[in-house]
Amino acid sequence: MAENAPYIEPTKSNANADELHILSSGYLGETPPPGQLSPKGERIWVDRPEQLLRAIALLKEEPVIAIDAEFTQVRSRALADSGSSVPRLALLQLAIPNRCFIVDALRLHDLSPLAIITTNPSISILLHGAGADLRVMAERGLEVAHYYDLEATSRSIFGQHESSLAAMLQRAFHIRLDKSLQRTDWTRRPLPSAMIAYAARDAEVTLALYTWLDQHYHDILMLHENTLELEPVADWIEPFLYGSTQSSPEMAVAEARTKGLIREKAQIYADCRAALASLTHPLRRSRLLRLIADLSLTKMVPDIELLLQSVTSDERAASARALGRLGVKTAKAAIHPLLHDPVHDVRKAAQAALNNLGEKDLPQMRVPPTRASDGTRSWVVETPETPETSAASSGENADAGDWKARLRSMMNE
Repeated sequence: MAENAPYIEPTKSNANADELHILSSGYLGETPPPGQLSPKGERIWVDRPEQLLRAIALLKEEPVIAIDAEFTQVRSRALADSGSSVPRLALLQLAIPNRCFIVDALRLHDLSPLAIITTNPSISILLHGAGADLRVMAERGLEVAHYYDLEATSRSIFGQHESSLAAMLQRAFHIRLDKSLQRTDWTRRPLPSAMIAYAARDAEVTLALYTWLDQHYHDILMLHENTLELEPVADWIEPFLYGSTQSSPEMAVAEARTKGLIREKAQIYADCRAALASLTHPLRRSRLLRLIADLSLTKMVPDIELLLQSVTSDERAASARALGRLGVKTAKAAIHPLLHDPVHDVRKAAQAALNNLGEKDLPQMRVPPTRASDGTRSWVVETPETPETSAASSGENADAGDWKARLRSMMNE
């Protein structure tokens, strides 16, 4: 069987097409023709301040720079009692056409000169899996003003199980990425030449992947543009979109009422509809859909159904989940086509939503195996999501429905 061929679980001879699609793991759609990687460029080791300044002189002239970070988890004395660890930046690789600078972040204690690059809104920084790299860079005083997360972009197109750098290089260039040194000790010095080449390569292929994605999926790539400017939404909604709140939706609405931002439930609907119209980033739109479902805004079902046809898999899956949680059975017909979606995540969300809406005869989703760095694979057996398991998985307690009842009472419903 080909490496990327979908797994089809054996079924009875009378299995229907829905069952085949649901049980198939991985991406089932088409892929554009593979690209061609550029020849390996010059790799420059940077461990002295004057070398860093020379690198910056070249980097600041480039409109697009791919960055990758190598770091290790080290124990902090301040956190020793809790057994926690903090990431320690060891290398920072910056790739431009024909050159890659490998910056020794251990020997160079002051990385602040690089801020002229990372904080320049005219320079697009490319990251694959931005979260960890952004955190370790911020620890060294390097904030990023303008970036694209290629992992998130790939996930929007092919799904979460197909979005790793290794998977995307196989898809876009038909090359296998050696990750054998991924968990090595990046704090050792001197670094062997093989480790330096390994580090440089990740930044170089990130730059190449950006070119391929821009050529074939430009519109989706642009949706994943991140800047320091926040997308305009109502003040009470914003914390839910950026993951900066610990409050329940009920508390957020109550506080907004106290401040006079919300006077009736019609205002909640109006704010959510306005946010849905103004937001473009797939992750934030998905979080908004979760909030809409949490608030039981059933009158927004027509708005949500439109997103079942979204260009990104994130939004198709999120809209199916929201409709399932809202419990509106008339939405089943709109959800059904997603059982044939090319993206596994969307098919899974559609199945769970239909189960929530009363279609208990759908086959159980088979989760694709994950491959560890040593080549071994593991599987997780899942059960179809129900309203009860959905609440448990999202951290809601046994009386999660009570706050919704109190909210409806508060809004005089």
